[in-house]
Amino acid sequence: MFDAERFLIRIQDFAVLYGIKVLVAIFILLVGLWLIRRITNFTYALMTRKNVDPSLRPFLRNILNIVLLVMLIMVVIAQVGLEVTSFIAVLGSAGLAVGLALQGSLSNFAGGVLILTVKPFRVGDFIEAQGQKGTVNLINIFNTVIITDDNKTVYLPNGPLASAVVVNYDVEDTRRLDVSYSVDAAIPISKIRDVLQRVIATDDRILKDPEPTIGVEKLSGQTMTISMKVWVQRGNYNFQQVSEVLNERIKEAFEAAEIGLK
Repeated sequence: MFDAERFLIRIQDFAVLYGIKVLVAIFILLVGLWLIRRITNFTYALMTRKNVDPSLRPFLRNILNIVLLVMLIMVVIAQVGLEVTSFIAVLGSAGLAVGLALQGSLSNFAGGVLILTVKPFRVGDFIEAQGQKGTVNLINIFNTVIITDDNKTVYLPNGPLASAVVVNYDVEDTRRLDVSYSVDAAIPISKIRDVLQRVIATDDRILKDPEPTIGVEKLSGQTMTISMKVWVQRGNYNFQQVSEVLNERIKEAFEAAEIGLK
């Protein structure tokens, strides 16, 4: 015969037993999340003080955060009374299924690890890749964030980026700026060279070593193309600024010397 009183007592005992476990698990979860946040922030600050590569800091912080979260979840599950080994088995099966479904994301993760290991670029470098140009702002686990010259934020997936051709404009200390001008072939080259050399001498951003070069790039009928190659410090190099100012000065010097551009 059904004993309602005994059934209610068992329910109460069960609620008391597992209710306490659930409350303790919730407490552990909340405290654990708080500790994880403090640990990751402390670790990031420590890496900053130790001058760890800025490219590595967000990546390592994210990895540490994920590892600590997994450990916390396992502790909470054990506190509730579930078998941790069963949870790991389920997690492994789920991880395999998710991995197969998210092959692209795993490729991006592997690409992020490769980028941070090989270091073809760092945070602050100006790069060209995947048809985009910009300054590297952040290297995440799955993507790299760059800021373009016109202040656009571009997210490049790490998978394709790790295997693509990347042009890093900030590795070497100096850069060469190439400019060319088409003039009348009848004008003596010595006159054109004198004008260009005077312009170069007035621009402090142009280095004396390596020495600037001026020469005839191409002759076509009545037109002569003059090529000029100058070197500048990496910090001073900005094609928009240096090239535009240089072109303005050369045009004014050509006009003063009565040398017409074609």
